[in-house]
Parts: sequence; C-alpha cells; structure tokens
Amino acid sequence: MEVLRTPDRNFENLPGFDFKPNYLQIPDGEGGSLRAHYLDEGPRAAPTVLLLHGEPSWCYLYRKMIPVLVRAGYRAVAPDLIGFGRSDKPARQHDYTYQRHVDWMQGVLDQLQLTDMTLVCQDWGGLIGLRLLAGQPDRFARAVVANTGLPTGDHPMSDAFLAWRDYSQSTPQFHVGGIIKGGCVQPLPDAVVAAYDAPFPDDTYKAGARVFPSLVPIRPDDPAAAANRQAWQVLSKFNKPFLTAFSDGDPITRGGDKVFQKMVPGARGCPHATIEGGGHFLQEDQGEALAGVVADFIGRFPAQA
Repeated sequence: MEVLRTPDRNFENLPGFDFKPNYLQIPDGEGGSLRAHYLDEGPRAAPTVLLLHGEPSWCYLYRKMIPVLVRAGYRAVAPDLIGFGRSDKPARQHDYTYQRHVDWMQGVLDQLQLTDMTLVCQDWGGLIGLRLLAGQPDRFARAVVANTGLPTGDHPMSDAFLAWRDYSQSTPQFHVGGIIKGGCVQPLPDAVVAAYDAPFPDDTYKAGARVFPSLVPIRPDDPAAAANRQAWQVLSKFNKPFLTAFSDGDPITRGGDKVFQKMVPGARGCPHATIEGGGHFLQEDQGEALAGVVADFIGRFPAQA
C-alpha cells in the first residue's frame, strides 16, 4: 500500500487551531500500519466525547466545539479519519473501503482504551461511528447524531446526495475547501477555506476524499449493506440516551433525524434539537451552539450504572 503523509508545515498557523497533535499506529489491513492523528483535550479522567468528522473535512471542523466541551468538564477526542487531516493517506482509491474505515477507527478506540463515550458524529462520522457503536454498544454511554445517517441501500437516497456522488467521481478539480464552503450557510473566510485544504497539497492526496461518496451503500446488494442492516438491528435495541441535533439547512440529510427518533429506543424522551443557521457542516456554522447542546445533553443524562 503506497501511503502519503502531509508535511507538518501545512498545518502551521491555521486560524483558531492551536491544539497539540497526537499520533498512534494502527493496523493497515495488509500487515503494516498507518499513522492516525487525533486531538485529545481536557482531563483524561473526565467523561469522553468522541468527535467524528466526515467527508471531506478533518478534525479542524471541531475546533469551535472542543473548548466549549472542555470548559464544561469533558474530555474531547477528535481523530482524523485515515485519508484526512494529519492521518496517513493511502494513495489509491481502491485502498479505501467502508469496512476498512470502520476497522481503522476501531484501532484508534482500542489503542486509546476509550469507554463510556459520548459519540458525536456528522456525515461519514455517523456512517463509521454508528457501526462502531453497534459493534461494541457497551463502550458508549450515549450518542449525538448530526446531519448523518446509516444507509442500507434499501431506501432511495436524496437527489442532493446522488448529485454530490456524481460530482465527486467526475469533477477534474476536487477543491476540498470550496466544498466545505459550499456546505455552509455562514460566510467562510479565505483563511478557513485554506485550512480545510491544508491536508491536501495536491490531488494525489485526495484519494480518500474522492472515493468516500461512492462507498455509501445506495443499493441493497452493496458490499456494506448487510453490515449496516446488522448495525440497525443493534440500534433498534439501543436504550441509552440518543439525541438528534440536525441543522435546519442541510438538503442532503434533511429528515434523517426523524428516522433515528423513530427507530432507536434511546431517542425517546430526549430533547432533540434543530440547530438553526447551520448548513451541512453545522460544526463550522454553529459549532458553539452544537457543543452547548452536547454538553447539556450529557449533563441531563448521566451514564447509567
């Protein structure tokens, strides 16, 4: 497996991002290993909030939320998915599969020995994070899902997603920062757009970002469909607190919150939120507001004994 690593200099002087980088080595699935990057802020003994980003962002997306969560007394752990941020980037699109993404992130959780976690996930962070939760539900105390889903290919995808999927596979210029900007409703300064571009010096680093949309199960016979159906079976019995916090301005995942509220027992009685003034990347548009919802939710629903 050919692997690329973004130079550290690309991450210098990014606006609002002065967190200390942390690294660990995880199995790559081919007998070797990959370097995974993560942020780890707040007291190590405090309740852990696991912040999982999606496509094509990286942990920079959570820079507004982490200080709020730490001030509230929590430990915030925000990994970069393999292929994104400061994590290693396999160079070929076929090196990435849905299952590998789940396995890679499972390796991060195992090495950090995280338990009693609050999962906070958006976009592909949900497709991966909910699989992790379903695989080891005892390791999670609660979950917050935001602008995400867990598709099985048994139901039609939105026109907005299908258009995005086609674009990702056909556009000659995959401008990551521009994609983030287009998925926000609040103005994005040029320096912030550049920060989202920072992990990708040129197109050779974007194999993971480009391939992600094509890995979403859109047919019942998709390679990941069966595993996602099994995950839904677990979620349909998940009784721990489960909050939806979708934004009011995301055409891709609009209505997905109602599915979780209906299907997951733990969602009943939770103070589900709609984050106003947020697009698809609501952490960027309304990060402090979303962090406040998460902190309040954890406080109102203590971990079950």
